[in-house]
Amino acid sequence: MTRIALIHALMHSVAPINAELEREWPQAQRMNLLDDSLSSDLARTSALGGQGLDTAMHQRFEALAAYAEGTGAQGILFTCSAFGPCIEAVALRRPHMPVLKPNEAMVAEAVALGGRVGLIASFAPTLTSMPPEFPPGTDLRAELAAGAMESLNRGDTAAHDARVVLAAAALARQGCTVIALAQFSMARAQAAVQQALGLPVLTTPGSAVRSLRQRLGIDGQQVKGEGGQPLQ
Repeated sequence: MTRIALIHALMHSVAPINAELEREWPQAQRMNLLDDSLSSDLARTSALGGQGLDTAMHQRFEALAAYAEGTGAQGILFTCSAFGPCIEAVALRRPHMPVLKPNEAMVAEAVALGGRVGLIASFAPTLTSMPPEFPPGTDLRAELAAGAMESLNRGDTAAHDARVVLAAAALARQGCTVIALAQFSMARAQAAVQQALGLPVLTTPGSAVRSLRQRLGIDGQQVKGEGGQPLQ
């Protein structure tokens, strides 16, 4: 049985990726590691003008990855999108196994679909860290779903989804032809955005599971890009 380690920096990321795996890859054995102080520490140091992704933060990510690998995990998926450089360093040390940033599979699928990409985040630091992950020349627009994370923290899921829809509508008015939801916690708003706009909407859990299955040699459904060709 394939063992996948899911490493989280936000409590809200746990349910969406586990639900996606249950739907699309129930045979996978899941392990969940949560350190929600990662996101709060990053937000605090960034607000104070410090270097959030410093040596200490890199060491914390390496420790989490080493623990996961030590339990027998054959693949690692990080689920918080504001820690790209830390995750890249972890992946460089593990060429023998897939180590995915939360966004990389969705970025690839969004670019393959073509057109102007609208990126929505509910965690403000993501709008700094994630756009550079898109290939140079990508026609990209970004929007913060202001207040969405706070609504989710209060348990007001309807308000969360409504704020994501508002952000998506703003991007659609800018000519975006595909919407990408940056946070795992935002996946719950996918249907609402699709219903409101009628555009393709990609989520980080959906794209990540497809990528893990492919990289581990397990056949799975693929999103198709321009010309109807499957994404590689």
